[in-house]
Amino acid sequence: MTSTTARTAATLTIVGVLLALTTVPANATADGTVVTTVNEADRAAALSHWTPERIADLGSDDRLSPAETTATVWGGAVPPGVGRLFLTLTPGGDASCTATVVPSSSRDVALTAGHCVNGGLDRWDNPIKVSNVVFVPGYHDGEGPHGVFPVRAFAWPDTYRGPSSALDDDAVIAVDPVNGAHVADVAGTQDISFEPVPSPVDTTILGYPVSRLARGESLVSCALPSTLRTNSVYSAWQSSCDMAGGSSGGPWLRNFDRATGTGTIFSVTSRGTVAEDGTTVDLNGAAFTDAVRNLYQRAGDL
Repeated sequence: MTSTTARTAATLTIVGVLLALTTVPANATADGTVVTTVNEADRAAALSHWTPERIADLGSDDRLSPAETTATVWGGAVPPGVGRLFLTLTPGGDASCTATVVPSSSRDVALTAGHCVNGGLDRWDNPIKVSNVVFVPGYHDGEGPHGVFPVRAFAWPDTYRGPSSALDDDAVIAVDPVNGAHVADVAGTQDISFEPVPSPVDTTILGYPVSRLARGESLVSCALPSTLRTNSVYSAWQSSCDMAGGSSGGPWLRNFDRATGTGTIFSVTSRGTVAEDGTTVDLNGAAFTDAVRNLYQRAGDL
């Protein structure tokens, strides 16, 4: 609470109300990851679900967050590997996040936020189901130049306790090839590093916030310093970037070259401080840990 507005920390997954939820109990695999696989029929249903009309509906709500004033619409081609992640929460409805293709042995892996695929529990302690998950790299104005990739599996580290938590709020998705082409081959990738990063660090943050600025139809960016903050529970990067819901999972890149659109991911958007008027005051991204490194190293096997 500040002297002028009430502010709350919220995950930045979906349009409209930003939900702070608890975790769904799940059993981790022996390697410390929690994996959900999506069968072939459900992947086909996901592709059928996301019609142009349903995608447009996400940005048509009159209750969208106000337009960002610090973040700006990205000009030019979408940087390699960056795209929009679509999903359905039951209960909750259709939603979207941001994800980025990263190097992997399968060439099918993208990185996002844990709360984008871990729905948690509703207020009555019922599991929130995540379904209809598809990834559209290079998304812009209703189009995906590389195709729509159904998600065949997603996973998060077992140290991540769900949307009410901020520790290790990271996840990987594995997508099916489209027309025989792997997503990394057609959309490109962004590098990722788990080495210590000096603080503060110049950072480019990318995402698809579903606010009145672009309604999720265009990529939005901030180029600002970010600072590492540490408490007794976890460490997180903080930025004054003001992207709204939909930006969750978006990459935080250092050494970013705007000419090539490439840099090195050292975090992803996890949470934001939201004022009473719906504006985002700042963003946080969980610092990578050994658990997230392990998740990434095994993602090529999904």
